[in-house]
Amino acid sequence: MQPLQTAKTHVFVGPQLADAATYTSTVCDTAGADYLEVNVALGFTDIAMTTLKLQESDAITNSTTLDGGADITGYVFGTSVNPDTNTTSALPSATDDNKVFQFRVPLQGRKRYINLVAVAGNGTTGTFLAAHGKLGKLEQDPVTASEAGLGSWL
Repeated sequence: MQPLQTAKTHVFVGPQLADAATYTSTVCDTAGADYLEVNVALGFTDIAMTTLKLQESDAITNSTTLDGGADITGYVFGTSVNPDTNTTSALPSATDDNKVFQFRVPLQGRKRYINLVAVAGNGTTGTFLAAHGKLGKLEQDPVTASEAGLGSWL
């Protein structure tokens, strides 16, 4: 297993509160990486999410939009199979406060750009959510905090 110091971080969604809305997510450029792990952390939620999935494309329109993005088969909560139970996965529900939902994506054969699509249901308050990814098995290890996708490190 590769040490975490040789990984690169990507923030898909900074902490946001949404109610009946799509979270603004930034596109991840996976060039030079063989693996992506995306962690979607929920805070308080009073309603089930309506969408939680990954999409991919060979091009981007801008930092938040894939050009012709398509769902990645097997990475759609609510329709893809959960490997632990071999049953259909479930979207995060109103009782999933303080839980993390994770996508584990081998990048061989994938398109270069990946984005998270997350939509909160229509509740009273909504859902607090933040999501970040870790790119691993990099062609070139980051040597500065900025190269590692960080504001700073110790």
